[in-house]
Amino acid sequence: MSAATDAPVDSITPTATRDWRTPVELVALGAIWGGSFLFMRVAARDFGPFPMVATRLLFGSVILLPLLWRARNTLRLSHLWKMLVLGALSAAVPFTLFAWGAERAPAGIGAIANSMTVLFAALVAFVGFGEKIGTRKAIALVAGFIGVVILASGRTAGDNVAPAALAGAAASFCYGLAGNLIKRYLSDIAPTAVAAGCLLGATLLTAPLAVLTWPDAPIPVKSWVAVTALGVLSTGLAYAFYFRLIQRIGAPRAATATYLVPLFGVAWAWMFLGEALTPTMALAGAIILGSVLFSQKSKA
Repeated sequence: MSAATDAPVDSITPTATRDWRTPVELVALGAIWGGSFLFMRVAARDFGPFPMVATRLLFGSVILLPLLWRARNTLRLSHLWKMLVLGALSAAVPFTLFAWGAERAPAGIGAIANSMTVLFAALVAFVGFGEKIGTRKAIALVAGFIGVVILASGRTAGDNVAPAALAGAAASFCYGLAGNLIKRYLSDIAPTAVAAGCLLGATLLTAPLAVLTWPDAPIPVKSWVAVTALGVLSTGLAYAFYFRLIQRIGAPRAATATYLVPLFGVAWAWMFLGEALTPTMALAGAIILGSVLFSQKSKA
């Protein structure tokens, strides 16, 4: 997942925001994105980070390629290299960090760390672009970082999860940075084309590394199924789904789907992999998610 630009205001109507489909689709999107951490956990050890990420990106790019082709007349050469760079920040690097973490810790660790994306986006906007952060978001940032420290301090089945938690936090920072850069440097083309172009750029960047590190042992069918679902469902279709929501209800409301990711990420891992929610994970998740919700609450 990654940040997106706002849809035109005049394309968002009160009727669209009250549409009964909206809450259903937001929950469905949170469930799909939450499932990505389950799929990574299943496939990570058999594929390895780079092969898994490149395969995921390839499947996702194929799904979204028609959207890029549709916008071809609006693209310039300058857009292409920007998509390559931002593809690294919005997909190649964070996907690899999450994949690396999935080899070493339960799926819930990455899902909880992913919640920091919204707070990192606000921090980057403040430090890098001079946007006001406000007291509410400043408090939320401090609380969110405390949550990450707590998450990194935990152990699961005796294993230290700190490396995976920090990798997830770094991936979320990449998402926050990429969201700000996309908003400023690719806002003149359709958001769906941005998503497709960035995924394609990320695919090109990770493909050589995937070839060099492709596993020697045969990859089990279950891992192929997981990576296919990761690419087609949690990347390609989810991105298309997300941007359709943005066009109907706007980016701020569509982004609320990300608040459900840690809940579904932990739930799917418990249901299908038997991974328990530890007290440390529960406390860290509550603090991080609470800080995000607090930062987004409008002032009365």
